[in-house]
Amino acid sequence: MPTPTDDDRTLLTVIARMRAKPGKEEELKAELEKLIEPTTKEDGYVNYDLHQGWDDPAVFFFYENWESEAKLDAHLQTPHLTRFVGIMGDLLDGELVIQKLRRVA
Repeated sequence: MPTPTDDDRTLLTVIARMRAKPGKEEELKAELEKLIEPTTKEDGYVNYDLHQGWDDPAVFFFYENWESEAKLDAHLQTPHLTRFVGIMGDLLDGELVIQKLRRVA
């Protein structure tokens, strides 16, 4: 199955990892799902795929690709993202970990 970086190795890949507080899994999932639709309309968006842990449903990942770091930075300033940042402390067990990657092979 192809991925966005098959055709464009210059894309910025982002993996955002988070864990829900005990009992907050469904609430976190619902809040993360709210981010998807507005993000798909953003300039520089390539994909924004939400994943939930197979063996640990408290763990969530976004697998994202952006045209540039500047487009990602703009995404992080959008109203829907800043709203989520304002409520994530009530939902997350630990920190949101964001890893920026470049495909090499």
